[in-house]
This record gives sequence, structure tokens and C-alpha cells, in this order.
Amino acid sequence: MRPTLPFIGAVGLWVPGMDLRSPAAAAEVAAEVETLGYGALWLSEGLVRDPFMEASTLLGATASLIVGTGIAVIWGRHPRVIRSQARALLDAHPGRFVLGLGTSHARLVEGVLGLRYERPLTALREHLDRLDEPDPILELAAVDSGPASQAPRVLAALGPRALELARDRSAGAFSYLVTPEHTADARAVLGPDRALIVEQAVVTGVSADEARARARAHIAGYLPGVPYRASWRRLGFDDVDFADGGSDRLVDALVAIGDEEIAARVSAHLAAGADHVCLQALPANPATLPLDQWRRLAHLTSS
Repeated sequence: MRPTLPFIGAVGLWVPGMDLRSPAAAAEVAAEVETLGYGALWLSEGLVRDPFMEASTLLGATASLIVGTGIAVIWGRHPRVIRSQARALLDAHPGRFVLGLGTSHARLVEGVLGLRYERPLTALREHLDRLDEPDPILELAAVDSGPASQAPRVLAALGPRALELARDRSAGAFSYLVTPEHTADARAVLGPDRALIVEQAVVTGVSADEARARARAHIAGYLPGVPYRASWRRLGFDDVDFADGGSDRLVDALVAIGDEEIAARVSAHLAAGADHVCLQALPANPATLPLDQWRRLAHLTSS
């Protein structure tokens, strides 16, 4: 049986990485995130640094903050390496690391990583099989390699089959660029005993025109991704919504703008069955961290 997630609260933060900050500066940011009351900080694939290495820095700078990969891409990562990295983080920071895994999409895997992207669900299932194999080196050294010594994990999942895999092979699912309607559907597939972590893109503290420009630019970057289009089609969107950088209807459904709308969207996800909503605040420059927005939205951690 897989380990369950630690307590991560109802609201956390999602960041694509802190690559352009020095480790010392990133550690300082993590310490502030902890004082703001967010339950977890989720790291995606960064531009420069490996998310496992970055997680080590952030865990070392905090006392109770949960840090997770949200998500680490399986392509190009050997399961045994992932297992050893996750174990090292847990050994150093017991109960504070969550392993999020997924396949991402072809545009990233082939266009950025230069790796072949095919049969993603099968690839993820086979990766999990190898990840869960007994480690002969640990067994030889008489070191426990059973479930109790493994990191709790969640799987990136949008469609029904991926959600079923997350239900059967992990502690839960991690969804991205979805609506509360998707959250309700995902909860129905996962059942009551698996965690559901939902990313929610947000913009606050700027003019309406600036917020919409950031939201549209964000969505436009994902429009070529086949898994996202398939997910949105299941929610009732169509080719009209995918044209010209995305329709207003699509942008409004996926990005919450302004404090009141953000609070309402978080509440809607939680009411629909999410256990944890991680906010992705969109900055003017993707290379900067939206600290001003994180501070502004910290009240949601106690609501």
C-alpha cells in the first residue's frame, strides 16, 4: 500500500521553478511562503535546476512547509534515480516531501527536452512498475525499501484513464488547467480515498486589462498541447475556443482574476471535491516570482 499524503492544508502555491534566483534567495522566498501560511509549495520542471535539487534547498530553509514536485516529468529520468532522490529528501526532511510524476506533453518533451513522446499512459504505467520494484542494493544492505520508506506520490491526470491510474497506483491525482466541473468529474473517478490536488491560475493586484493580458498569454502557451485540448473538449469547449489565442470563455474558465473571483474559484474546487488547491499567480515576467500576489492571497489559507 502506498504512503498517504502528509497534511498540506487547503491552499498552496505552484511555481514553474525558482531557477533565476540564487539558492540563497530561493531559500528566503520559501521561508516567507511558510510564514504566509501556505500548506505546500509545488515545483514544476524548471528552466535550469532540477526540481529535486531545488526541493532540497527549500526544505532546508523551512521547518514545516511541504514541498512537492508538481510535476516531475518521467521522460529522461530513470525510476531508480527518482526513487533514490525522493528517499534522500525524506531521510533529511521526514514527512515533508511529495513526489508528483507525470508525462507532460509532446511540445515540452520533444520540443524542449529533445526526447521521444509516445504512448504516455503506457509509459507512465511502466515507469511506476519499475519504480515499485524492490531495490536489490538496499536489500543487500538490509535497508528497508518497502512502502513505509517511499515518498507519497501523486500522478498528473486529466482524462478518465489517467485518473484511474492515479487512483490505483498512487495517493491521488494532480490536475492542471481545469475547471471546478473537471474537479467534480475527477473526484467521481478517484473515489473518496484518494487525494485530489488542483492547480488554479490566478491574477490579482493589477488592472483588469493587464490581468486579462497575462491570463490570455498564459493560456495561449498551452493551446498546442494535445492533452489539454482533449481535457477542455470533455468540458464542452471546441475549436472556436482554441482559435486566436483562446476565447474569452476559455480564458475566464481557466484563470481566476481578482481577489473575489479567486476566493470563489478556490471554494468551488473544494466544494467539487478537491482536497488542496495550489495557486499559480501569473507575473508580468514569467522569469520573476509573484511575491506581491502571494502576499495578497495569503488570507485564503485561513478561510
